[in-house]
Amino acid sequence: MFIYLSKKIAIPNNIHLRCVSWNKDQGFIACGGDDGLLRVLKLDPQTDDAKVKGLAAPSNLSMNQTLEGHSVQVVTWNEQHQKLTTSDQNGLIIVWMLYKGSWYEEMINNRNKSVVRSMSWNADGQKICIVYEDGAVIVGSVDGNRIWGKELKGIQLAHVSWSPDSKTLLYGMANGEVHIYDNQGNFIVKMTVGCLNNVNGAISIAGIHWYSGAQGYVEPDCPCLAICFHNGRCQIMRYENDENPVNIDTLMNVVSIQWNQSGSVLAVGGSLRASVSQKEVNVVQFYTPFGEHLRTLKVPGKQMTAVAWEGAGLRIGLAVDSYIYFANIRPDYKWGYCSSTVVYAYTKPERQEYCVVFWDTKNNEKFVKYVKSLLSITASGDFCILATRADESHPQEDTEIESGSHARYVLVLTLTSDAFYTWQYRVAKKLTAVEINQVTRTKKEGRQRLYHIDNVQSGAVESAGGLGSAKAFTATRDPICCITATDKALLVGRESGTVHRYSLPHIALVQKYTLNNRAYHLSLNCNSSRLAVIDVSGVLTLLDVEARDSGPTGDPSKFERKDVWDMKWANDNPDLFAMMEKTRMYVFRNLDPEEPIQTSGYICNFEDLEIKSVLLDEVMKDPERPNKDYLITFEIRSLRDSRALIEKVGIKDASQFIEDNPHPRLWRLLAEAALQQLDLKRAEQAFVHCKDYQGIELVKRLANLQSEAMKQAEVAAYFSRFEEAERMYLDMDRRDLAISLRIKLGDWFRVLQLLTAGSGDSEDALQEQAHNAIGDYFADRQKWLNAVQYYLQGRNQERLAECYYMLEDYDGLERLTVSLPENHKLLPDIGQMFVTVGMCEQAVSAYLRCNQPKAAVDACVHLNQWNNAVELAKNHNMKEIKSLLAKYASHLLEKNKTLEAVELYRKAHHFLDAAKLMFMIANQEAKKKSRPLRVKKLYVLAALLANNHHQQVKTSQHTKARGTKSEATSALDGLLEEEATQADQCVVDSAWRGAQAFHLFLLAQRQVMDGHTEDAVQTALHLRDYEDIIPAVEIYSLLAVCSAAARAFATCSRAFIKLESLESLDSEQRQLYEDLALEIFTKYSPKDGCTLELHSTPEGTDVKFPTCMVTGRPIQELQFWTCSVCRHYALEQEISKYNFCPLCHTSLS
Repeated sequence: MFIYLSKKIAIPNNIHLRCVSWNKDQGFIACGGDDGLLRVLKLDPQTDDAKVKGLAAPSNLSMNQTLEGHSVQVVTWNEQHQKLTTSDQNGLIIVWMLYKGSWYEEMINNRNKSVVRSMSWNADGQKICIVYEDGAVIVGSVDGNRIWGKELKGIQLAHVSWSPDSKTLLYGMANGEVHIYDNQGNFIVKMTVGCLNNVNGAISIAGIHWYSGAQGYVEPDCPCLAICFHNGRCQIMRYENDENPVNIDTLMNVVSIQWNQSGSVLAVGGSLRASVSQKEVNVVQFYTPFGEHLRTLKVPGKQMTAVAWEGAGLRIGLAVDSYIYFANIRPDYKWGYCSSTVVYAYTKPERQEYCVVFWDTKNNEKFVKYVKSLLSITASGDFCILATRADESHPQEDTEIESGSHARYVLVLTLTSDAFYTWQYRVAKKLTAVEINQVTRTKKEGRQRLYHIDNVQSGAVESAGGLGSAKAFTATRDPICCITATDKALLVGRESGTVHRYSLPHIALVQKYTLNNRAYHLSLNCNSSRLAVIDVSGVLTLLDVEARDSGPTGDPSKFERKDVWDMKWANDNPDLFAMMEKTRMYVFRNLDPEEPIQTSGYICNFEDLEIKSVLLDEVMKDPERPNKDYLITFEIRSLRDSRALIEKVGIKDASQFIEDNPHPRLWRLLAEAALQQLDLKRAEQAFVHCKDYQGIELVKRLANLQSEAMKQAEVAAYFSRFEEAERMYLDMDRRDLAISLRIKLGDWFRVLQLLTAGSGDSEDALQEQAHNAIGDYFADRQKWLNAVQYYLQGRNQERLAECYYMLEDYDGLERLTVSLPENHKLLPDIGQMFVTVGMCEQAVSAYLRCNQPKAAVDACVHLNQWNNAVELAKNHNMKEIKSLLAKYASHLLEKNKTLEAVELYRKAHHFLDAAKLMFMIANQEAKKKSRPLRVKKLYVLAALLANNHHQQVKTSQHTKARGTKSEATSALDGLLEEEATQADQCVVDSAWRGAQAFHLFLLAQRQVMDGHTEDAVQTALHLRDYEDIIPAVEIYSLLAVCSAAARAFATCSRAFIKLESLESLDSEQRQLYEDLALEIFTKYSPKDGCTLELHSTPEGTDVKFPTCMVTGRPIQELQFWTCSVCRHYALEQEISKYNFCPLCHTSLS
C-alpha cells in the first residue's frame, strides 16, 4: 500500500481537537475539542466524470455544521440508524439525529457524577455501552431506553468495546488491565496481556478496537481484536481468550488505533519516541492483522489526538492540534490483467474463501472462482497466477509471497522470504507429440528448481521433488522483499536495498546492485535493459542493467520522482513508461514527461501508445457488478498529435510528422486515414511500415475493384461499420456480398433475414446452414427449446437429438428414432441416451434399428430387465446371457443381497433358481423365529415361483410339439422333460408345504383367540405332519393350549407326553412341562369333553380327505372349491365369505 497527505482543514480560532470520528456509511466526519467545539463535516466530489472518479475527483466541504452544547471528549457514530453520540468533560451525553440536512438534538442524558471515558455501539446498532471514570456502566437501546446499569466498585474505567456477536464486552481499566464481561454485565475473566512482558512502570490503554467482520476476513481465523497501550506495545488477538496473540512493539507513544473497513489494516497513531536532542514526530504506522509493518506516514504538527478511517478505506482522517489532516491510501489489491481480462479478489462476510472475479472487459462478462487462503495474484500475457497457502501450518511470514512473471513459459515466484522457485513450462495445446515427450524428459532433468537467496554461487538447492528441504528454507538475515522477471533476466530485491540479477532460463547470478532504500516494486522494460524501482517511501528511480547509449534517452541516474505508487513500461518501446504520482498519471518518453492526466486508476497495460487503466477503487465498491466505465483508455501525446494533424492539416503533412516520430501505431493511424480517403498508395506504404500484411492485402484487393462504391463498402467493412457496408452492398444489388459479410461476422440472424428476403432454390443449402448456426447459438446458451425450432428447419438430426435429451422430451426423441432410416449412425447415440434415463424399451428399439442386438442386450442387463435380455438373447442366438446372469446373481449373493438375486432370476424367467433362493430365505426366517405371517408370505412367494417354473416347462414343450404330436402326448413329454431336467424335484413337488404349515399355524391361533376352540384343535392336529418346517415344541405347545381350551384333555395329555419326550428340550424346560401337566391333570381327567373329527381318513380305508384352508376341517362333501393357483381346497359355504384364497391370496374373481 502507499499513503500520502492530500488535504488539511483548519478549525477556526485554533481550538485544540480531542477526538474525530468518520461515519463509514454516510461519510459524515464529527470532530470535538475544547471551548465547546463540536462540528460535523462532509467531503463530496465536485464531478461525476468517470475518468476522475475516486481519489482523483477534487472534493470540497458539502457540510460544515457547528453543533452547540458542550466541549466534546468522546464521539461515536451509530451508522445503522444515522445517529451521532457525543459526551463532554461534565458527563453530559447528547444523541444527535439528521433532519432535513442538519443535525439536531434527539436525546440528552446527564449523570452529573463522573465523566464519560468511552462509548461503543454494538455491531447492529441496537445497543450502546457507556463507561464512566468512576466505574459506572450503562447499556442502553437505540431508542433511549436503559437496558441495565452497573457500578464496578474501586475501578476506574477508560475504554469499552463490544464483540462482533454482541455477546461479550471488554472493559479497559485506567491501570492498563482488560476485563471480560458478558452482555448482561457479569464478570467472566481478566484478559492475559502478553505484549506487556518485561514492561515496568505505569501503564495505560491507548485504544481497543474489535473489528466486526462486516466485510469478511482476509483469512480464516484472522486476528481482529487490537489492544494498544500508550507505551507502544500492541496485542492483536483472534478472540478474547486467544492464547497466541500477535504482539507488536511500535516504538512510539500511541494515542489512537482503528481498523480499516475490511479488517485488513490497523492504523496506529501517535508520536515517535525521540532522543533528548530531537523533538517528537507525529506518525501513523500501518500493520496487517498478523503484525507485519506496511507503511509509516509522518504528519506535521505538535500533538496527534485521534485517527479515523473513511468507509471505503481509501482515506484516513487525523486530528492534529487544531487541524484535520486527510491522507489518501492506495491499497495493495489482489489483482492482475491478462488478455483483456481484469482479475481481482475480495472477501465476503458469509464465506471464508476469497471471491476471485475474472472480468472479461471485451464482452463485459464475469466469471467467479472461490479460492481458499489466497496470497497473491499476478498476470502476464495470456496467463494469470493465483498463489495460495497450501499448508496452514506454515509460519506466518509466508504471507509475504509475491509472484511475478513477465517471461513466456517461465514462472518465478518467492515461496518464502528466503527462497524462490522457478518453473519452466509450456502450454500443452501448442505442443506436438514429440515436444510433449521432450517436455516430460526435461521435467525430469530439473526444469522446476528451488533456490536459496544466500546460495549465490551455485544457486540451486533442490529440484522440484525437494521443495520441503530444510536447507532450502533456512532463514536469512536479508529477506526477499520484491521480484520481477522477463524472458532474459530475473531480479530479486532484498530488504537491505540489494538487488540480485540472474540470467534466465538458466539461473545464474550475474550482478548485484545496491540501492539507497529498500525496494517495494521492481519492473524491467521490454528489452530488459533498464530497471524501474519504487522504494518503500514512494520514490521512483531508474537503473540501467545493460550497457546502452544514453544519448537521447537521458541519464537514468539523475531521474527521481516522489509519491509514486504504480508504474508500467510500454510493451513495445523500452524508453516509454507510465507512472502514477498521487492522483496524476505521467507518461515519460526518454525521461521527458508529458502533461499529467488526473486519474486514480491502476495501470493495466501500456501498448500501441495507449494506456489501459482500471478504477479498482470504484470496482471494489460493488465488486459483483463491474462496470465498463471503470476501464479507461488514455492516448499518449504523440498519438493525440498525429490524430489532430490528420484531421486538421491533412495526410501529407501528417505523414512527414510520423516519419520523424515513427511507431507502428502511428503508421496504422495514417493507413486508416488514407483508406478513408481511398488514397491507396499512401495506405499501402503505411501498412508496409507497420508490417500489417492483412492491410496490404486489403489495399491490393481494393485496387482491383473498378467501382468506387464497392471500394467504399469494403473500407466501411474494414472499419467495422458493418451496417453501412451492408447498405452499400444492397444498394448495388449485391445481396450475395451482404450475406457473405454477415457470414464472416457470424451474424446468422441477419443472414437468415437476407436469405428470406430473396428467392432461389440455390440458397436452400445456405438457409439450412443459417438455421443450424442459429440453433447452435441458442444451444450454447442452453436455450434448448429455441434451438429445437431451428434444428428442425435445418434438418440437423444429431443436434436435435441432443436438444430433445436436454429438454427431457423423450417422446420427441422416440419420434426422431422412428423417422431415422435403419443403420443410421445416430441410432446408437440415441439408444445410449435412452439407457441413461432408464427407458429400456426405447433403447432396445433404437439398437435393433441399427442392427446392434448385443448393445440392446447390454442395455437390458444394465437396466436390470433380465427377462427382456434373455428373450433378446434367445431371438438372436446369443449364448453368453446365461453365464452373465449366473455371474451377476453370484455377485449379489456374495453381498448378501438375496432378495435382489431372486428378483434378478424372476425377471430373467429363471423361476426355479428364484424359487430355490426364496425357499432358502423362508427357511432362514423360520429358524430365526420371525413373525409367522412374514414367513408364510415368503413361502407363498417361493411356491408361486415354483408354479411359474412348472407352467414355463409345460408351455415350452407345448410350443415345440404343436402340429406334430397330440395334445396328450405333448403334455406327457413336458412332464417327463420337467422331471428329467429339474435340479431338485422336491422343490416343485412340495412347493406349498411351507406355506400350508404356517397358514395352519396362524389359523389355529386365530381360532383359539376367537373362541372356536374345537376348530382350533382340529387345525392344530394337522400341524403334526409339518415337524420338518415348524419346531415340534411349538406345534405341540399350540396343540396343548387349543385342546385344553376345548376341554379335550385326552388330546392335551398326548400333547404333553410328546413335549416331555422331545430331545431338543433341556432338563429345566422338561421339568417345567411336567409340573404344568401335573397341575392340569390333577384337576381334570385325560378325557375329551367333545366329539372331534380327529382324523381326515375314514376308518378301514386309505383314503385321505382334503383339508379346508378356511376352517382346517377335513372336506367330506363331494362338491368343494379348488384354488386355480395353489390347487388347495375349501368348503364352498366357507369360501363364499372371502374375496381371496386364504393360502395364496389369489383373487377369487
